[in-house]
Amino acid sequence: MDKVAVVLGVGPGLGSSLAERFARGGYAVALNARGEEKLAPVRQRIEEAGGKAVSFPGDVTAPAAMQRIFTAIREQLGDPEVLCYNAGAFQMGGILDLDPGTFERCWRANCFGGFLAAQQVLPAMVEKGRGTILFTGATAALRGSTRFAALAVGKFGLRALAQSLAREFGPQGIHVAHVVIDGQILSPRVRKMLPDRAPETFLDPDRIAEVYWHLHTQDRTTWTLETDLRPAVETF
Repeated sequence: MDKVAVVLGVGPGLGSSLAERFARGGYAVALNARGEEKLAPVRQRIEEAGGKAVSFPGDVTAPAAMQRIFTAIREQLGDPEVLCYNAGAFQMGGILDLDPGTFERCWRANCFGGFLAAQQVLPAMVEKGRGTILFTGATAALRGSTRFAALAVGKFGLRALAQSLAREFGPQGIHVAHVVIDGQILSPRVRKMLPDRAPETFLDPDRIAEVYWHLHTQDRTTWTLETDLRPAVETF
C-alpha cells in the first residue's frame, strides 16, 4: 500500500508546493480545498510527473465534513503517515469592525480545523508508532497586531495545539511541528498584485516545502517543534 500524505488547504501557493514535494518523495497525496477547481491543476501536475494524487474537496472546519473527507482518504488511499495543515482564513479589521460570524469563521479555519484533522490521523499513527503532523503558522501566532485579531487568535491557538500535541504524542513516535511563516509567500495572485516587488523579498513556496520535507525526515533524536522562516530582508 502507498505511503499517504494529506495536504489540507491546497491552493496556488504553499499548498500546491507541499503536495508536489511529498509526491516527489514517493507519497500518494490526498489533496483538499473547499472546491475541486483549486485541486485539479495540482493533481494534474503530480500525475504528469509520475506521482499519485487524489482530490478530496470539502470544508475542514466542519466536523461532519472532516469525518467524510478522512473516511474517503482511508478507503481510497490508506491511513495517512503525514498531515500538513495549511488551511487558513483572514479578515483584517478592528475589534469593533469584525462581525462575530467572520471572527468565528477565521478561528475555525486557523485553529479548529487543525484540531479536527489531528483527531482523524492520530489513532492510526499511534497504533503504528510513527507519523508527522505539520502546521502552517504565521507571524500572528507570536503577536497580535492592530486589526489582525481575526488571524492572531486562531494562529495563537494553532501554535498551542501543536505544543500540546507534541508533548502528548511525541513520546509515542508522532512528530508534531509548527512552522512560523514570517513574511509574504510568493504566489501567482501576489505576483499579479505586486509585479514590481523583488522576488527575494517574498518567501518561495517551493523552498518552504523543502523545510516541511526536512521536518518530516528528521531523525527522532533531533526533532524540531517550531521553526520560523522569513526572507533575508524581512525585519523582525
